[in-house]
Amino acid sequence: MLEKMLYGSRNYWIWVLSLLAVIGVGFLFYLQQFNTGLGITGMSRDVSWGLYIGQFTFLVGVAASAVMLVIPFYLHNYKKFGKLLILGEFLAVAAVLMCMTFIVVDMGQPMRVANMFLYPTPNSVMFWDATVLLGYLILNITIGWTAMGAERKGFPPPKWVKPLIYLSIPWAFSIHTVTAFLYAGLPGRHYWLTAILAPRFLASAFAGGPALLIILALIVRKLSKFDPGLDAIMAVGKIVAYAMVANVFFLLLEVFTAFYSNIPGHMYTFQYLFSGLEGHGKLVPLMWTSAILAAIALVLLINPRTRGSQNTLVAACVALFASLWIDKGFGLTVGGFVPNPFDTVTEYWPTVPETFIVLGIWALGALVLTILYKVAIGVREETAGVEAEH
Repeated sequence: MLEKMLYGSRNYWIWVLSLLAVIGVGFLFYLQQFNTGLGITGMSRDVSWGLYIGQFTFLVGVAASAVMLVIPFYLHNYKKFGKLLILGEFLAVAAVLMCMTFIVVDMGQPMRVANMFLYPTPNSVMFWDATVLLGYLILNITIGWTAMGAERKGFPPPKWVKPLIYLSIPWAFSIHTVTAFLYAGLPGRHYWLTAILAPRFLASAFAGGPALLIILALIVRKLSKFDPGLDAIMAVGKIVAYAMVANVFFLLLEVFTAFYSNIPGHMYTFQYLFSGLEGHGKLVPLMWTSAILAAIALVLLINPRTRGSQNTLVAACVALFASLWIDKGFGLTVGGFVPNPFDTVTEYWPTVPETFIVLGIWALGALVLTILYKVAIGVREETAGVEAEH
């Protein structure tokens, strides 16, 4: 089936070559980081997690969102998601690959990642996070590729795939729950020390991931002969709306708890992110942009008329995705380090090499996703042609 990626239009090859160029530039900057160390990034002793771990955290949520299609389709027999499901599974594959790549570049030396498995430490949350991510990657590749191959041959998927599908449901919840434990297990960081962090992560995942899937599905619908189904896309829009409401509600609970309790350690990070602290406020414009985009997305998604229009649905999904990327892929990670345990403020901002490495990894994920979608669309168009002949 991989041969289908070798055939495409001029625009397809321009897109692929552009992604390869961005990957190449990112790799050159990574070689600089490999030779000189993480000192070329904006991270420091006080802010030891930056853009790399922020992207990792955000993309784990994108990967986990595939379960929002698996549950209705397999557990509730909602067949409208049948055509959309493969797009969600392949999106999860690309997202997990990016997650694991961000871990590699954040650790500085690739061998340190291998040491997690060569010398396993079951009492380490990072070990379990890497394990569940690798397992989820294998599950989605196996399920998606096997189902696609069976469909191409005109047969139902093998029976052994069904248990893997059911296993993938709790596994999807586990990858983001364990990622939340990486943060919530650090007692010296008040912003992350909350029992509701894992539910917050899941709510944002079930909003952001499906929002991206809606955008991708509409692009596929426009640029190819494969139609994932407009009814299915609109149904996912409802899921996004409910999940985003839950995400904002959980955040407001955190704000109430922090300021009503009047505990300084819990208030300082919110103050730093939204109004600045001790004259430092690099992230304030970003965080208010995130809040405004979230409000716009909620208005468009809650109203059935605007959610039912393709144009406003896309606008809502773009606003929502950007809002969550800022909040979770940047603000949450960096904000948790401010102030440090000595109540001093050290600000962080990504450097040029760090930014290009991040762009290179996003381009790598986009390339993998492009290839997987090219194969899936090719198979669907092929099988649709066979059905039409009969």
